[in-house]
Amino acid sequence: MRETFVVGNWKMNGSRETNAPRLARLASGWKVVAGRTLAVSVPAPYLQQAQAALTGSAVAWGAQDVSEHASGAYTGDVAASMVTDFGGTFAIVGHSERRQWHGESDARVAAKAKAALAAGLTPVACVGETLDERERGDTEAVVLRELDALLAALGNDATGMVVAYEPIWAIGTGRTASPAEAQAVHATLRARLAAFGAGDVPVLYGGSVKAANAAALFAMPDIDGALVGGASLDAEEFLRIGRA
Repeated sequence: MRETFVVGNWKMNGSRETNAPRLARLASGWKVVAGRTLAVSVPAPYLQQAQAALTGSAVAWGAQDVSEHASGAYTGDVAASMVTDFGGTFAIVGHSERRQWHGESDARVAAKAKAALAAGLTPVACVGETLDERERGDTEAVVLRELDALLAALGNDATGMVVAYEPIWAIGTGRTASPAEAQAVHATLRARLAAFGAGDVPVLYGGSVKAANAAALFAMPDIDGALVGGASLDAEEFLRIGRA
């Protein structure tokens, strides 16, 4: 049976002062739910703060990105092992903003996912299409190309990742794919994963998820949770999504 994940991506937001009550509320407000994980991905400088606030709670924490390199002369990069040093258990790789603003290729994203797994982290690997690609009818070709790069690099280890489908046109825009639209893409991804022998890999939806639409999305047969952006900065809203 597939696990359910609700992962909050704080992006480049937060401060020690504003993080403290948010983390405390998550720690007190989320209890263990069988088969469901609630987690937050915080900016790297706040991994220690997340560890201090969430250790002993039912909430997991991780990073928003990791290097494809284990160590070395890569100024500014964060190795996956550094995330595990702070108790992190997962890392987002290939988020559309990394692909767009940092020019990350499918091959580099796959290398980051491989590095995360090697360090004991679960990579949350993102795939998704732009509005232009969607309007051209290229959604399936784009998401399968990105997924295939991950499968080729990870091989049998692909069963250890989580996939997040994030329609780029729905991120931060307030627009959301309808449950049926999201399910159609998730079903395509699921079929490819199943053909590879990784049909139990969770596939999350990420695109302006809120408490108001979470239950309808989670009711779809191939949607196993969410990668939540802005709404994860509101602890109460994020908890409602986790409970949806």
